[in-house]
Amino acid sequence: MTKTLRCISPIDGSVYAERPILEIEAATALVRRAASAQSSWAARPLQERVDLVMAGVAAVGAMNDEIVPELAWQMGRPVRYGGEFGGFEERAAYMAKIAGDGLADLDIGHDDQFKRIIKRVPHGVVLVVAPWNYPYMTAINTVAPALISGNAVVLKHATQTLLVGERMVQAFHSVGIPEAVLQNVFLDHQTTSSLIAAKSFGFVNFTGSVGGGKAIEQAAAGTFTGIGLELGGKDPGYVMEDADLDAAVDTLIDGAMFNSGQCCCGIERIYVTDSLFDEFVEKAVTIVNRYKLGNPLDPDTTLGPMAHNRFAQEVRAQTSEAIAQGATAHIETFAEDDGGAYLSPQILTNVTHDMRVMRDESFGPVVGIMKVNDDAEATDLMNDSDFGLTASLWTKDLERAERIGDAIETGTVFMNRCDYLDPSLCWTGCKDTGRGGGLSIIGYHNLTRPKSYHLKKAV
Repeated sequence: MTKTLRCISPIDGSVYAERPILEIEAATALVRRAASAQSSWAARPLQERVDLVMAGVAAVGAMNDEIVPELAWQMGRPVRYGGEFGGFEERAAYMAKIAGDGLADLDIGHDDQFKRIIKRVPHGVVLVVAPWNYPYMTAINTVAPALISGNAVVLKHATQTLLVGERMVQAFHSVGIPEAVLQNVFLDHQTTSSLIAAKSFGFVNFTGSVGGGKAIEQAAAGTFTGIGLELGGKDPGYVMEDADLDAAVDTLIDGAMFNSGQCCCGIERIYVTDSLFDEFVEKAVTIVNRYKLGNPLDPDTTLGPMAHNRFAQEVRAQTSEAIAQGATAHIETFAEDDGGAYLSPQILTNVTHDMRVMRDESFGPVVGIMKVNDDAEATDLMNDSDFGLTASLWTKDLERAERIGDAIETGTVFMNRCDYLDPSLCWTGCKDTGRGGGLSIIGYHNLTRPKSYHLKKAV
């Protein structure tokens, strides 16, 4: 009997989508087709590849009216926010714009005797394993530059967002990108690991859990396959005494609660200078109490269900453990909280780093807020984490922010903003957040390999 993947909708617990899993033989054949098609794709002019990718992006945009409710059904994001096409297009467009520079030959110099250059050449077949929380935007981070670089792409999405890969390949194929060059797959973990272990791919990009990243690394051990891993975060915010308090509260609380807190770069812990602490908490509680928890298909809903009941239960566990250890909860349980995927947001004070809610990734609508005395204490606390994706600093002093940023173990330092991916900057992390980097010119470097030419001219 063929095994299947099932997307259970967080809206009502129903089976929203179901797809059969590819067996290893069929999956291997699919990868071979990709490898066979890749060289002719790479031989096309760069501008032709760029134009086709951007046409595919536009074709996804044309589907947005259908995509937005599909995302609500699959992972619970309220329809009022309009889906992901804005960021999806922004990232692809930037990578298209810099493709010439990102993939340009490096001219080392030539004279009467020698021509010496370094070229960027594609890896071959790239496997993109995308997560459910921002399934379009996280996928395009790699899909667009990988295709533009001349790679073939095999795309695998999380079970929670089964329909996203189908949508993307349908759109990209409709504008003329060959079917074998971009393929969507439904695989279980074992088949994915077996393909990686068999050296099926030149590069693997994975966005997901630390456990998933470890499994990718273990599967690739000894194969010398290139790997990019973005494995989440426990991102901090630090509010200094000269901060614009209203802007800090509005932005950091939105960064903590948007998408029901299901953002890898969402704010999960906030440190506030002593003099602003009480006012910050008061304003934060007022904001959160205005949220409307409910069905994401309702345009009035501002906070949808978490993507799966088990994710909500982990947040409840971290929150209840913290309260039992002395934390203060500031938000009463919402009437719409059903004990399942529909979860009340929460703000906690009197928290410490002995509590899991301040150390483990919560990935839900809960944030702990701590009082700090100075930059040194805040920096120590921000670094007291197994993760390092982003950090958000709130001050009017740019030099101070940069100095503190230099001391923080993180991939990105924000000043007076948070929870945003700038495609001109490398998206990267350290510690358990992973390795490698996407987007920016560095994204092209990671999706290609250098190839040196030392050409001696005939005398």
